Amino acid sequence: MQDFTGKTLMITGGTGSFGSTILKTFLALPIGEIRIFSRDEKKQEDQRIRFGDSRLKYHIGDVRDFRTLDMATRGVDFIYHAAALKQVPSCEFHPMEAVNTNVMGTNNVLDAAIRNGVSRVVCLSTDKAVYPINAMGISKAMMEKVMIAKARVAEGTGTVICGTRYGNVLASRGSVVPLFMRQVSQGQPITITDPAMTRFVMTLDEAVELVRYAFEHGSNGDLFVQKAPAVTIETLTRSVLEVMGQPDHPVRVIGTRHGEKLFETLLSREEMAVAEDRGAYYRVAPDNRDLNYDAYFSDGEQRVSTLDDFNSHNTRRLDQNEMTAVLRDLPFVQSYPAAEAGDGA
Repeated sequence: MQDFTGKTLMITGGTGSFGSTILKTFLALPIGEIRIFSRDEKKQEDQRIRFGDSRLKYHIGDVRDFRTLDMATRGVDFIYHAAALKQVPSCEFHPMEAVNTNVMGTNNVLDAAIRNGVSRVVCLSTDKAVYPINAMGISKAMMEKVMIAKARVAEGTGTVICGTRYGNVLASRGSVVPLFMRQVSQGQPITITDPAMTRFVMTLDEAVELVRYAFEHGSNGDLFVQKAPAVTIETLTRSVLEVMGQPDHPVRVIGTRHGEKLFETLLSREEMAVAEDRGAYYRVAPDNRDLNYDAYFSDGEQRVSTLDDFNSHNTRRLDQNEMTAVLRDLPFVQSYPAAEAGDGA
């Protein structure tokens, strides 16, 4: 098990929903210092007051700026890279902003990590990176390629770079559960895109466990995926209304937004062909064959899978009772509406 005693951890995007939840987990350990690297000084100040722990050190900066990252990374043992632009519609309208943060920013984080001898880096990706059709997913797919390429560079340096790929994290900032609950509390109809649309779902605590698993078991270039269940948007909507005690609240179907899919995929067919079953997780090791094109004329490798991919239509589907039970256990739901006054995490 990874020993965090006296170590220094840096979380990029550390004031977001992921970062705040992971922060609580690591503060319960005998860790020496946690550096929060993010852009918003107000969120940093709010978090500093909320936690009141002297082990927290705050660095204002942007992952697009290598110089600031290089300085903040000195003396760091571990990095959890959560900084990203993740809103699908906004990335559709501003694709270069997604590239600059999600691709170039990740490249900067990893270059700084290798340069400063960081022991382990875990990068956060998304199911939208598989068969991507939107700018956010494309930028995350490129981020994964950068991660794998940098992991090759890091071999022999003492730095291990691996990644995790998530579906939808329930009640994270900007997600649909806080939106639906706010619409209900304000007397507005819940607006949904397509009732039959499916999405992978996991809790913030499950997201943290996946990160911890990657920290402890990842090798260079590895990608870890949880065997997450899925839910239809219709079932999720009905569960939110049940939790709020308003089963007859109006629901309005508005149609698919920019860049949305009917279902998401966590592992492609090609990845399923090589995925290692780890019980609760899949591990996909990188393709570390040498870049020798001559060999491919005679020495190819059979990797095309006859398996299905792992998507939100063919995974285990939660019914309304199961989804309602999951929602009732969420801290955000339990503290609502007080949570709305905070950061929506």
